[in-house]
Amino acid sequence: MEQQELNDIYAFAVQLGKDAGDMLMAAAQRRIDGSGQSSSAVSFLGEESYSAGASRTYLVEDKPTWVVDPLDGTVNFTHLFPMFCVSIALVVKGVPVIGVINAPFLRQFFSSCTGRGAWLNETQRLPLIRNPIPPMPANAPSGCTFSCEWGKDRRDIPDGNMSRKIESFVNMASERNGRGGKGGMVHGMRSLGSATLDLAYTAMGSFDIWWEGGCWEWDVAAGFAILEEAGGLVTTANPPSDLETADITRAHLGGRLYLAIRPAGPSATETGRQTQERTVREVWKRVRELDYKRPGV
Repeated sequence: MEQQELNDIYAFAVQLGKDAGDMLMAAAQRRIDGSGQSSSAVSFLGEESYSAGASRTYLVEDKPTWVVDPLDGTVNFTHLFPMFCVSIALVVKGVPVIGVINAPFLRQFFSSCTGRGAWLNETQRLPLIRNPIPPMPANAPSGCTFSCEWGKDRRDIPDGNMSRKIESFVNMASERNGRGGKGGMVHGMRSLGSATLDLAYTAMGSFDIWWEGGCWEWDVAAGFAILEEAGGLVTTANPPSDLETADITRAHLGGRLYLAIRPAGPSATETGRQTQERTVREVWKRVRELDYKRPGV
């Protein structure tokens, strides 16, 4: 895809995100009051692309595809908790290249286009702390803010996803080297109820680490684009068998298993990427493998 075409689509996506945010705010106001165009060569995918009860086979192809979630954080919206947003992404060959996230209650508008940077409200470049961008802490995950979500899989079954998540959360929160050496002593744990905003806040640098399983591509595509353009890293949530030597590669968009690390600058002894990869391996040591298999991935 040529850069000028990408720029034109980016401008379209930005305006669409603004318009959609206005619609969400109007809908929220009605709740408070007591009442309840692009190129034809571009495909569209969202949650509505799947019929009720159908197998959610991964459908994103190599051709340019809009991946859209008109409301991420539905439970938050229902309860008028402000962490909800519109999420719009353009995905080319499986990689998000444009991302737009509009959180209208927060008046926060995130956007990115490959090669043009990632932005908050179109004026402030991400991450927020720059000149220099700090490295990941030397003893990460200690000193880090850790973002995680409970998800929708609440089945109370032995060693199910919920049990594995809880064990992982406790490992990350516990005192350093507690829990048989798995204690991470993170600085704080946060749960926003929106995977899209978790990624946006990681791109800002407000979260150092985001670990999650169970999301879909419409939940994360725009956040991937913005985080990676800001300099962040996204890989798989599940630890490999060879923690210390496994390659750290980009997470599959439809893999439903995600570990994100904020943008990081160099330290005295490491590049920014090295500090991110070191943090990934330290998280992998402390979390359980999650089971979110799906057809097509």
